[in-house]
Amino acid sequence: MTRTILTVLMLCALCACDVLTDSGTRLAFDIERGVSGLGKREGDEFVIVHRPTLQTPGADGRVRVQLDTVGALIVWYSTADGTVLESGGTSFHSRFVDTPQTWIVEHAEGTDFAIRVQRRGGRAVIVGVD
Repeated sequence: MTRTILTVLMLCALCACDVLTDSGTRLAFDIERGVSGLGKREGDEFVIVHRPTLQTPGADGRVRVQLDTVGALIVWYSTADGTVLESGGTSFHSRFVDTPQTWIVEHAEGTDFAIRVQRRGGRAVIVGVD
């Protein structure tokens, strides 16, 4: 009986991982994984591709991402008329990348974001967001 309960709890925890994160955290995790693809030599570049996933169904609108010089990362999902349905933010990504300028980009929901990183002074640095 106890083994069955533990198994069910473990399965629930594994299935809920994506549900328990917000849009900012999911983007930060993609940045963390993506930086591992960046070469070790000065000047090496890599493009991190992130496909935003909305937890609130029926957005059919816009996704706005802000990567800030102070280390903040914020993602907003909104309807076509501008009503915000979901947002999330974090600074977790700043462990892995530097952001020398603030980037704000907006795309149609379901469209990939491309974050270009470059090796500078031994660190990964965001050099472009599309």
